[in-house]
Amino acid sequence: MPEKSFYITTPIYYVNDKPHLGHLYTTVASDSKARFHRLRGDKVYFLTGTDEHGQKLEQAAKEFNLDVLTLCNQNSVKFKDLWNKFNIQYDDYIRTTEKRHISGVQEIWRRVKDSGDLYLGTYSGWYAVRDEAYYNDSELQENADGKKIAPSGAEVEWIEEPSYFFRLSKFQDRLLEFYQQNPDFIKPVSRRNEVLKFVESGLKDLSVSRTSFKWGIPVPGDEEHIIYVWFDALSNYITAPGFGEKGVSSSNPWPANQHFIGKDILRFHAVFWPAFLLSAKLPLPKQVFSHGWWTVEGQKMSKSLGNAVDPNWLLEEYSIDAIRYFLLREIPFGLDGDFSHKNLIERINADLANDLGNLLNRVLNMIKKYLKNEINMDFSIDDEEGKKLTQEVRVLSSSYEKNMLETNFQESIKDIWRIISLGNKYIDKMAPWTLAKEEKFDDLNFVLYHSVGLIRIVAGMLVPIMPDTSKEIAKQIGLDTDWNNSCFEDLMNFYELPTKFTIDLGSPLFPKIEEDQQNSILNRVAERISDEST
Repeated sequence: MPEKSFYITTPIYYVNDKPHLGHLYTTVASDSKARFHRLRGDKVYFLTGTDEHGQKLEQAAKEFNLDVLTLCNQNSVKFKDLWNKFNIQYDDYIRTTEKRHISGVQEIWRRVKDSGDLYLGTYSGWYAVRDEAYYNDSELQENADGKKIAPSGAEVEWIEEPSYFFRLSKFQDRLLEFYQQNPDFIKPVSRRNEVLKFVESGLKDLSVSRTSFKWGIPVPGDEEHIIYVWFDALSNYITAPGFGEKGVSSSNPWPANQHFIGKDILRFHAVFWPAFLLSAKLPLPKQVFSHGWWTVEGQKMSKSLGNAVDPNWLLEEYSIDAIRYFLLREIPFGLDGDFSHKNLIERINADLANDLGNLLNRVLNMIKKYLKNEINMDFSIDDEEGKKLTQEVRVLSSSYEKNMLETNFQESIKDIWRIISLGNKYIDKMAPWTLAKEEKFDDLNFVLYHSVGLIRIVAGMLVPIMPDTSKEIAKQIGLDTDWNNSCFEDLMNFYELPTKFTIDLGSPLFPKIEEDQQNSILNRVAERISDEST
């Protein structure tokens, strides 16, 4: 079977501030999807990085009395460090200040110009520096101070300056035709409907250069103009893997299979980006998947409230895999959700400590107690309950694979926990303790072999979601192997276990967080919020 390629991206994160929960969510989801495709044997290219141009950064550098590139260097490394802490297995990290990106962006600009889709004019209108976005009067509201604000809450200012314009209006019908022919291009359906409504209402030509600041990529042949930061930033998806003057090489994985983004930047990715590519006569990405926003303890994340979740804080209280699990399990990918420390603790105690952890400890302790840490399987035994179990698990593993392919993380995880439940029911029914008492050791080996086989499959499914946990399970059930590089089909097979193996019972995977520990965590969280808001 020929090797399939799978190219997935996060947005490139703006480096004017430190990483927050939203950044972590997108990146963990992308990492999980990339790991899943590696398990399937696909050639994966997972791209992330930082956006380092624009007026907002130029202003921030002045406030800090720093050179702009110095500020970019300081903040970009914060993202890299965080991704390393959270076991993010990316293949490439692009910075828009890199030469490979700058040359690629200028080449796309030249191609769009050659298509006749750029013209010089004057922009007069509202601009939000925080969003690096233009807004129409109809999109604006007034705050309590009487200032006009964008839908995002960012203040807008009226600007007038010479600008190159992109003939976005020209692509209205072509975009609508593309959406119709590719119904899965925008996910979820609710976001697709938003985009359709926006495009059908009429597209206006888009200002794609600025002259009032200098921190960005110069327009080829007219260096008084700086290329609009979104034209610049969106291009990273094709410039990072090597697009340049010679176009898209055979080794370039473009087009991307999936762009994972937050809903606040949907319009840029689902309207502007495909229009730029159509103009440049380049292939379009296959899907833009827009996830929702997180509130924190029922409130919108806000610096003023001091409740913006710093992922580094989370690592002081919880394990990496517990956090990864919660983010992907708590809400369907694509919908809004609420981050609650109480809910996270409940997930750890109920799902990870009680369900997953207890199943592993239960089985391994019986192997230790009854079989002296070693299973020796005799396949001559014919057991209908074992066959039934393997079939039920096979059905759920297929469902898991389907849900992962469809980017339904929550349902994939539910499939895993359904298998865990099957394992506990199987043990209760087969009663290994009774078989041991009656000295039916062949039957006992058979039952515990199948129990370990089920645990192995659970661990295989957890590789994309909780990679460290899956490794630890492999170690405890006596399999010294890197499951992150295993074949998915093999991991889903009960009988890939050796007929004889020795377990290595270790510490509990997820110790239960007791009430006094819970109170301590919640008190520290409250103190941080208080400190941040003052």
